Amino acid sequence: MVQRLSRLVALAFGAGLSPVAPGTVGTLWAWVAWRIASPFLGAATIVAVIVLGFALGVWACQRTADALGVADHGAIVWDEVIAFWIVLALLPATFGAQLAGFLLFRLFDIAKPPPIRQVDARLHNGFGVMADDLIAAFYTLLVIAAWEAWA
Repeated sequence: MVQRLSRLVALAFGAGLSPVAPGTVGTLWAWVAWRIASPFLGAATIVAVIVLGFALGVWACQRTADALGVADHGAIVWDEVIAFWIVLALLPATFGAQLAGFLLFRLFDIAKPPPIRQVDARLHNGFGVMADDLIAAFYTLLVIAAWEAWA
């Protein structure tokens, strides 16, 4: 049962099983889940969900990676979910802001500019799976903040 739970979480309840662009599908799943749940959650609850979701993700991604025999299998998308929820938590709740966040996050997650690629290459455990997407989320928020400061 625990192994099934870890896979259910790591694969974002099936989103990671997409045969095409599972990371993007996982991020879209995160966005839809956010749009449904966030209006009912206060700031403290959102922080708690993200922190607990990160910890759960470290465990679930490690167990699933071990079971699949691949450190960061493409179907493991919980890292995208939690990282994108951080982006969404810090952006205005408008479609345009969230779309910009989605596009930038996917760009950074796919392109893996330094140090994302280095973290991805060096940390072959559940924390490493989760950590590189946190950096992509940080870059996303940095670009949006710079854009808003400049505009």
